[in-house]
Amino acid sequence: MPDPSRRMLAEIAAVFRAESRACADRTADILATFPGPDAAACGADADADADVIRALLAASPLAVAHATLAAFDALPWGRNPVASRISAEDNGLYRVANLMGPEGPLFCPTLRAGFYYQRPDTRYGLHSHAAVETYVIIAGRAHWTAGDTQREMAPGHAVHHSTYLPHACQTGPEGVVALWRWSGDIGIESYRMHHGLDAFGAAAARQAGPLPVSRPAGLRPSVPPAVPR
Repeated sequence: MPDPSRRMLAEIAAVFRAESRACADRTADILATFPGPDAAACGADADADADVIRALLAASPLAVAHATLAAFDALPWGRNPVASRISAEDNGLYRVANLMGPEGPLFCPTLRAGFYYQRPDTRYGLHSHAAVETYVIIAGRAHWTAGDTQREMAPGHAVHHSTYLPHACQTGPEGVVALWRWSGDIGIESYRMHHGLDAFGAAAARQAGPLPVSRPAGLRPSVPPAVPR
């Protein structure tokens, strides 16, 4: 039987390859060589949210969500690369499992990738950074803002942010689980919150164009498994 972590990484790699971007292909290639995170070295930052995250993954129609559920105990929740750039209040809204990057279990100085979970009925406010970014929703739903453009995001939907495009995420009663990746300038020094600066977001959106939302071909449906106990 394939190792759960290897299966999860193969599913993630397939999702990123479906973007048809060179930076996404490079991320997928590196992830495909990774044996997987070491469960003994993983953080426990998601313990309070673990049952909710597991239930979201189990209810998702996507194969990558179910592969993630099978490898859940090995995920390094709590390694948020931008924690030093945001307030404790904002940091409490979400959890990150950082798989790849300068601080990740898979060291890479030029790319970042991981999982993102945002708690139900919360808003992570407008923020921006130099890195080019992709999010792919794998479980739950969210109302996504990029500049002055808004979209409802469901499992299988993807959004790509150009450099410095301000964006925000509002969850409903489910919460949301997503894959994310950074490329380009992945330093955290440019990470900035824009609380209340709606004009900044509108101006950036006009400059960068409309928010692209797509459903990558790499997202395969599967039969949801039972939630592990």
